[in-house]
Amino acid sequence: MDRELPFEPYRTKVVERIHRVPREERERHLREAEFNVFKIPSDAIYVDLLTDSGTSAMSDRQWAAMMTGDEAYAQSRSWVDFESTIQRITGYEHVIPCHQGRAAENLLFGVLVREQHVVPNNIHFDTTRANVEFRGAVALDCVCDEGLDPLLEAPFKGNLSVEKLEAAFAKYGDRIPFVMLTITNNSGGGQPVSLANAREVSASCHAHGVPLFLDCARFAENAWFIKRREPGQQDRTVEEIAREFFEQADGCTMSAKKDALVNIGGFVALNDGDVAGSISERLIIQEGFPTYGGLAGRDLAAVAEGLREVLDEEYLTYRIEQVARVGERLDRHGVPYLRPAGGHAIYLDAKSMLSHIPPSGFPGVSFTAALYLEAGIRACEIGSLMFEHTDPDSGELVSPEMELVRLAIPRRVYSHTQLDYVADACARVRDLGPRLQPLEIVWQPPALRHFLCRLRPSGGGHLIAT
Repeated sequence: MDRELPFEPYRTKVVERIHRVPREERERHLREAEFNVFKIPSDAIYVDLLTDSGTSAMSDRQWAAMMTGDEAYAQSRSWVDFESTIQRITGYEHVIPCHQGRAAENLLFGVLVREQHVVPNNIHFDTTRANVEFRGAVALDCVCDEGLDPLLEAPFKGNLSVEKLEAAFAKYGDRIPFVMLTITNNSGGGQPVSLANAREVSASCHAHGVPLFLDCARFAENAWFIKRREPGQQDRTVEEIAREFFEQADGCTMSAKKDALVNIGGFVALNDGDVAGSISERLIIQEGFPTYGGLAGRDLAAVAEGLREVLDEEYLTYRIEQVARVGERLDRHGVPYLRPAGGHAIYLDAKSMLSHIPPSGFPGVSFTAALYLEAGIRACEIGSLMFEHTDPDSGELVSPEMELVRLAIPRRVYSHTQLDYVADACARVRDLGPRLQPLEIVWQPPALRHFLCRLRPSGGGHLIAT
């Protein structure tokens, strides 16, 4: 039986027309995009689950805040609201605005990361890894072992292994400038990190004199999981839990395009005044004056309002239960996914569904392309195309442990009937089985290849064998 969703804590005021294009048209678009769904026009997409970043529906209060945004170049009212809201939620003294999460990473890493440095994380996401490696440093993943088993049911599979972290400190010593903790753990299935784990990681970092930073793009969803799953947290508010989580770290980066419910925006927040000063100097060159950071005043206003709204526990309950319901419908079809359901997405287990395709044939990309061809749904591969990398010790190419397809669900956008359609379509693609063919790269850029690369079915044949 389908999960009973909580009552929607909102009602619809504006709608956007979508439609399904015919299969022959989808086939043309896929071929012209050279099997890279990032290149398919949005008008040719029926349900777009490529990302939850910047794709949320904003509220009437956010739109109202945008209409009254103060566009003064320096010290605008919108900036004051933005800064004070982030200070209240995080407890960090210095707030540095920027246009999105990768800009926040670029600013922080540009100050702190040098060649030969090693940056541990539970699992780096794509732009985080790229920003580390761009500077000649090593992005080291230290997720707990439970987080690498797709079928294992465990409450906090996003936890960073303290044992792996201590081993990294022993091996790399002063080559580690800081440690990051991504909440929720996007590359590992949108899995949460427990408050207990944050305390342990914090203690380990500070014992070694190394700061801890959070990638807090989905901090509210992570706090909701803590409230529901971690002993002793049930009677606390999500905001209280989030504040204690922030207290374990020395600062954070955030893409506001996730839990702040906006289409653009981000920030760095931290307590170290010297580092904040160096970042602000870079900000002026790269993004803008320190009280707008590449954003319009109306964008600052929308972020501040979104950060207040995301802490609404009725909203968070509906949001996360909606994602879980997709997982339950997939269970009915026997479609394997990384368990339990993530906070912002379902991650299909392409490795088990397409076991005939090796990592070098990109099973996740093959499934993603077929999902668009069969149903007009756009998803995102989280596997070898995105995360294959060179081992810093052996120099060999290494594929990630898991080959996943992420169904990232935008906030306050799709209905349960549309998401039922998605789950049913995934089952149809799974049933294609060995008919789905591996893909090969025709061309790729030197970094973040999944955004721009060109592919084709191996040997120049068809994606789906007849």
